[in-house]
Amino acid sequence: MNLTYFLFFICIIVCTLIITYWAAKRSNTTNRFYTAAGSLTGFQNGMAIAGDFISAASFLGIVGMIAISGFDGFLYSIGFLVSYLVVLFIVAEPVHRLGKYSLGDVICSRFPGNHMRLIMAIGAFIISILYMIPQLVASGFLLRLLLDIDYSISVLIIGGLMTIYVVFGGMVATSWVQIVKTVVLMSGTFLLSLIVLSNFNWDVTALVNRVKEGTPLGGDFFLPGHQFDNPMEFFSLQLALVLGTAGLPHILIRLFTVRNTFEVRRSLISSTWIIGLFYLMTLVLGLGTVALLGYESLVATDPTGNLAAPLLAREVGGDFLLAFVSAIAFTTIVAVVAGLVISATTAFSHDIFHHIWKKGKSTEKEQLTAARWTALGIGLISTLFALQLEAINVTFLVSLTFVVAASSNFPVLLLTIYWKRFTKCGAITGMISGLVAAVLFVLLGPHIMNLDGGWIEREAVIPLYNPGIIAIPIGFIGAFVGTFFSPKQKQTEAEFRQFDIQAQTGIPPRRESS
Repeated sequence: MNLTYFLFFICIIVCTLIITYWAAKRSNTTNRFYTAAGSLTGFQNGMAIAGDFISAASFLGIVGMIAISGFDGFLYSIGFLVSYLVVLFIVAEPVHRLGKYSLGDVICSRFPGNHMRLIMAIGAFIISILYMIPQLVASGFLLRLLLDIDYSISVLIIGGLMTIYVVFGGMVATSWVQIVKTVVLMSGTFLLSLIVLSNFNWDVTALVNRVKEGTPLGGDFFLPGHQFDNPMEFFSLQLALVLGTAGLPHILIRLFTVRNTFEVRRSLISSTWIIGLFYLMTLVLGLGTVALLGYESLVATDPTGNLAAPLLAREVGGDFLLAFVSAIAFTTIVAVVAGLVISATTAFSHDIFHHIWKKGKSTEKEQLTAARWTALGIGLISTLFALQLEAINVTFLVSLTFVVAASSNFPVLLLTIYWKRFTKCGAITGMISGLVAAVLFVLLGPHIMNLDGGWIEREAVIPLYNPGIIAIPIGFIGAFVGTFFSPKQKQTEAEFRQFDIQAQTGIPPRRESS
C-alpha cells in the first residue's frame, strides 16, 4: 500500500466526518434533516448542486472519453451543461414554490392523494438506487487499484461513509460535503490543467499538434463520428441528458435548501458556471492525456479510459499528484452517493412513512427516527447490490438513470405545472408508462442483449444503447392518453388558476369564505 495515497484518503475521511459531527448537532428537526431548513445561500447551494451533479462518471469518464474518442467524448459535456438551462428556465422556481421536501409534495400540491405520492416516491427511490450502484462499484475499483484493498472492503468503506453522513448529518452534512468536494475538485482540476498547459509553454497550438501525433485518429481526432456513428444514437443520448436532469430527484430537492426564488436562480446560475468551467478543464485534461501519456499507453493500462485523469496526474506530477487526484475522485464518489441517499431517504420516509403510513400524523421525533432508519436501509441495500456486481459492467445504469428520469418524472412535472387540462389519471399513467418503457427498452437493448459478450448473447431487439428518443415520447403519450380517457376533470378553472399563481409567484391559494 502506498503511504502517500493512504494519507490523502485518511485526510478526506477525517475532514468529512468532522463536517458530519458538526452537522449532526444541527439536524434535530425534519426541516433541517431534509432541506437544511433553507439555510444555504444561493452560491453555497450552487456549489452543492455542482457537487451533486459532477459524479465519478464526469470526472473520470469524460476525460477518458475525450482521450479515446476525441470530439465525440466532449459532446457528453455539452449535454450535461445544457441540461441546467432546462432546469433553470422551466421547472426550478415552480418546484421551489410548490414543494417542501420532495417531488411528491410538488405533484400533490395539484393532485393530492396517496396513490400519486406513492408512485412519485417509488420513482425517486428507483432512480436514486440505479444511480447509486455504479458509483459504489466504481469506488470499489478505485480503492482497490490505489490502496490494494479488496473490492468488497472498498465498497463497504464507501457505503458506510455515505450512510454515516446521511444518518447523522442529514441534508446539512450532505450539502457541506458536496461544497467541500466542489472546492477540492475544481482546485485539483484547475491545477492539473495548468500543469498540462505549462508543459507546452502555454501554447494551445503546440498542444493540439502533439494530440494529432499521439492518437491513431490523427487530425480526425477533432471531428465527430468516432463514437457515435449513428446520428440517432447521438440525438437520443443528448435528449436523455438534457431532459433527464430536470427529473433527477437528488438535483431537484436541492431547490428546497434555499430561502426564496432569487436564491434558487443564484443556485442554478452558479452551478452552471461551475459545471461549465469544469467541463472546459476536462477538455484540457483529455487533450493532455493524449499529448503527454499517449493513446497506446492509456489503452494498454486501462481500455475503458476511466483512469485517464489519475494516469495523467502521475505522468506530470508523480505519486503525490496522483494521490491528490485520486483523493478528489474518492471525494466525488462519496459526495454524489450521499446526495442520492438523502434523495431516496426523503422519498421513503417523508412520502411513504409520514403521509401514507402515518396519514400525516407522525411526530417530529418519529419522522426523524424513520428517516435515519431509512437511510441506513438504503445504504445497506445499495451496498449489497454493489458487492454482487463486481464482475458485471454496470455503466449502463448511469444512462438508464437519465432515461428513466426524462421519461417519467420530467413529463409529469412539466405537464403538472403548465397544462390546465392535465389530470391525476394522466400523471399516474405518464409516470408508469415512462418508467416501464425506459427500463424495458434498456433490457432489450445492446447493454443487455449483445452477441459480443452481452448478458444475453443474442442480437438486441432495440438497437439503441440510449433509448431516450423512444422512451421519452412514450412517457408524454402515456400522460396525454391518461388525461383524455380519464373521467371528467374535477379541478375547476379557478382552482387551476390559483395553483398556477402559486407556481409562478408563490402566493398560496385563497380559501373561500363561507
